[in-house]
Amino acid sequence: MHITKLSLVNYRNFKNVKFLFNKGINTIIGENGSGKTNLFRAMRLLLDNSMPRSATKLTEGDFCRALGDWRGHWIIISIEFNDIAGDEASQSLFLHGAGNAEDEVVIRATYNLIFRPKANIRQALAQLTIGDVAALEKYLDGITIDDYETVLTGKSVANFNDPTVYKSIVGDFERVDFPRVLNNPNIGIRLPNILNMPNEVSFTFIKALRDVVSDFHSNRTNPLLTLLKSKSGNISQTEFQPIADLIKTLNNEIEALSDICDVRDDIVTTVSDTVGDTYSPNSISIRSSLSDESDQLFQSLKLFVAESNDGYEGTIHEMSLGGANLLFLTLKLLEFKYQKANQSIANFLLIEEPEAHIHTHIQKSLFDNINYENTQIIYSTHSSHISEVSNVKNMNILGLVDGTCEVFQPSVGLSDDEVGFVQRYLDAIRSNLLFARSVVLVEGDAEEILIPILLKKALGLSLDEIGITLVNIRSTGFENIAMLFDNRRIKKRCSIITDLDEAFFDTTIYPTDSDADIKRKEKALGSQETGLARKERLDDFCQNNPWISIFYADHTFEVDFIKSSNSNYLKRIVGDVYTKQATINTATTELSSSDIVISGSRALTMANYQGKGWFALTLGKVVDFKVAIPEYIFDAIKFAHGDFNAGLTFKILKHRYDSVIEHVKLGRTTIERLNADGDLALKQQWEAYLTPYETGLAIFTPKWEAFNPIDGDIAILKSELMTDLPSEQNDILARI
Repeated sequence: MHITKLSLVNYRNFKNVKFLFNKGINTIIGENGSGKTNLFRAMRLLLDNSMPRSATKLTEGDFCRALGDWRGHWIIISIEFNDIAGDEASQSLFLHGAGNAEDEVVIRATYNLIFRPKANIRQALAQLTIGDVAALEKYLDGITIDDYETVLTGKSVANFNDPTVYKSIVGDFERVDFPRVLNNPNIGIRLPNILNMPNEVSFTFIKALRDVVSDFHSNRTNPLLTLLKSKSGNISQTEFQPIADLIKTLNNEIEALSDICDVRDDIVTTVSDTVGDTYSPNSISIRSSLSDESDQLFQSLKLFVAESNDGYEGTIHEMSLGGANLLFLTLKLLEFKYQKANQSIANFLLIEEPEAHIHTHIQKSLFDNINYENTQIIYSTHSSHISEVSNVKNMNILGLVDGTCEVFQPSVGLSDDEVGFVQRYLDAIRSNLLFARSVVLVEGDAEEILIPILLKKALGLSLDEIGITLVNIRSTGFENIAMLFDNRRIKKRCSIITDLDEAFFDTTIYPTDSDADIKRKEKALGSQETGLARKERLDDFCQNNPWISIFYADHTFEVDFIKSSNSNYLKRIVGDVYTKQATINTATTELSSSDIVISGSRALTMANYQGKGWFALTLGKVVDFKVAIPEYIFDAIKFAHGDFNAGLTFKILKHRYDSVIEHVKLGRTTIERLNADGDLALKQQWEAYLTPYETGLAIFTPKWEAFNPIDGDIAILKSELMTDLPSEQNDILARI
């Protein structure tokens, strides 16, 4: 038996989601705070025998905050099972659909926890006049959590993830229309208290490895003690009796020590002298509490481990954090194996974020090697190393869509070949796209290296800060990964940045052209033709898909970068690319040309000469806040991220304001040095250059200092900054 589906309705951060699972190993992927722990708790409420039964009595805090007012609503946790053998215990209470139990036909079952208003509350809601919103609000105000009950049901046929079905069972709060039938049969039959599903299955939950040393110190959470207790019942009394006798003898000998007896006699004498014989205790003794019961005796046992080659065995608190975590995980796995040996009707192992403080190779080995027969294993993780070796078909990804947590299954609707390609492609670097809020796909090293630098220098923001993962495809085969982003799969925005490779010089072949000129023009024409074909293919691919958008460089990154008024940065690195002075002079002159045929050709020549990756690294060293981000790149970032909120906009404006101040300070230092050197001509040039910045600061600084970031109008501040301060980025700022 294994879980195929888990539905969560109105539970914690889940408004209405479904998780799909397969046999074997499944992976839950999500960033911090996405709800992985809440998911596991929901499963434990239904299946974990270690959870107190009182835990099923939920609280106000268990309702999804997206509901607004929780009163009157239901929390539904529903698990669907498959592959249930006909002879399994309690099957008649869970199974539904046709099937011959004697022939062990594969059948499915449901098991649900429903937290709902009690019958009198549901009846009162049903009697409200349809559409009477005021009466509903008045009645709901009087409902408390004590008016709720928890019911466990089986044999349900309702699709709880369908909002229409939810309204038919619970009621339509907007229309004030509640069902007259108080117990809808579609939610299943109520299960008797005598039936306890957690007792029928083997279920082990291994929590996130954060502070395992303290767990070892607690008798309740110590996994070693749990293992020893599970074995204590199997100890032969005949084998243990000699040990018990020894303990009794030892206790007697300790109590008979002369010093112990002296202390006891002194206590008796002192009490008698203080309060008299009438009020003194009848007897006082000092006894050894060393237990001769096996389960109590086991509590004194501790693990000692040697992590180094010197042979020293230390206690748990002396181990490295990673070593202690690994040992804790090992003991919990052994605990599961002991449970599994009890031949339960199903075996479930939940492991929460096993990557904490564990080396990369151990993470991957752990995932590869934990694979028990007839056991369904569910991991949660935010480790790219574990997600790298996870099966895409067995993934559930948690993400936010318009502020609401949703669950995505990335393989839905994909062929086996397509899934296989994605599986091979998602290495430890590229698998980061599974955790990101949004994704930007690029085709080469230059974009991968420089786009984060451009954003940080010009706007003061990192891609990580705005939740964007940039992935270098290292080809133009974007579709093979971009197909993950779709309404049926992952609802996250994906920008694709690629080149049109449009020729930026005359490609007409003349009779006077040399062989080299002809070859260059033919290559440019071929690239242009390929670029147009790529555009047609990609435009068709993302048509009617709101989650993907394509952004094209007219030519190539290097050409479009210099075309965006960035020639100054390329001129500053000419000496890093070339060594011969003549070549440096020629390149500097060409980069200064306003003719893109000349300057663009030199930019591309420099990149190809040094290698595009190394060229991007060299260029990244000299880029500063005045760099102009090419329009297509900024548009790609804007699509992936969405609108910039007031907080981010303020941070961008602060970065620009602080950068201008620092720029003026450095300029003044340069002017002082030129004045000392007597270079008056260059000093005057710098004075003229700095004057607009200093004048702008004098006008804008009072406005900046008077601005209140909490309730001030950020749009007005942005307009004032763009008006007062010289800015090569006003076009970008205007579009934020």
